[in-house]
Amino acid sequence: MKLIFATNNQHKLIEVSALLPQFEILSLKDIGFFDDIPETENTIEGNAKLKADVVFNKFHLPCFADDTGLEVAALNGAPGVYSARYAGIECRSEANIQKLLQDLKAFKNRAAQFKTVVAFKSDKETKSFTGICKGTILRQKQGEHGFGYDPIFLPVGFDKTFAEMSLDEKSAISHRGKSISLLVEFLKSI
Repeated sequence: MKLIFATNNQHKLIEVSALLPQFEILSLKDIGFFDDIPETENTIEGNAKLKADVVFNKFHLPCFADDTGLEVAALNGAPGVYSARYAGIECRSEANIQKLLQDLKAFKNRAAQFKTVVAFKSDKETKSFTGICKGTILRQKQGEHGFGYDPIFLPVGFDKTFAEMSLDEKSAISHRGKSISLLVEFLKSI
């Protein structure tokens, strides 16, 4: 079965394709969709649904989209829905990491969680699946793998950051892995 994953993020595409080997995953590039889909909703759930709706309404093929945020307890859930642009709209991961580390400098409580919502849309239904991974924000980066905030996120119960884990290790416990697992279970039932 072919599924459109509403993303052009190669890191996400690799992670998700590894979690869905029984499906042919097509990116937006694969289907010739190069429009920008602005993330205008104020929730992670809203952005995931928005992206799935835009792609489904254009191609009328089963698709899913995700949105992820890092929610830090000491910052009242920030950066949350703004995680990808925390240091500014055009900023890269390194700038986001440095801003977060600076904002947390005075805090002892470094508890955080990654949250991913996957929105699936077909001509028959729309469903959402949420995955959460709890952890701690480190004071400095560790590891070379992954992307985004992975080098400073230490999952609960582990002594390695996401950036120090292999893709398989990370996928087994990550927020994205959990939400995609729920998606897979749903797809098996239809």
